[in-house]
Amino acid sequence: MTFKSIDTTVDENKAVHFPTEFLNSLDVSGMPPQSLWLEIRSLVIFLYNLNPPRFCNDTCLFIKRTTRKILEAIILTAKCKGEIVLLPRVPLISPESPIPFKNLQFPIRLVFAMTINKSQTQTMFI
Repeated sequence: MTFKSIDTTVDENKAVHFPTEFLNSLDVSGMPPQSLWLEIRSLVIFLYNLNPPRFCNDTCLFIKRTTRKILEAIILTAKCKGEIVLLPRVPLISPESPIPFKNLQFPIRLVFAMTINKSQTQTMFI
């Protein structure tokens, strides 16, 4: 299932200068992708500290169920390992972008590998 983000400018007066297609084409580091392709049993990584210690930056999650507005996932790392959580779409504003815009998307990215520093002492049983 593909989840598209909803991108808008922070200042509504500048919306005429920055159409939605342009905002969708921006790829700002640390922000979720505009088009997020997920399926059940996907491994994802959480991008922000929203509710420590449950939702911390770099927490690895296993997608259990997907709907258009909420994801059901199992935490694979951190203190709450094995806990089932619900992830809503979250409005995010990037401070690094030259154009301040708001991105409404799930705050995750697909994981294909972990760095050596992150993977040390971690064993994942799925």
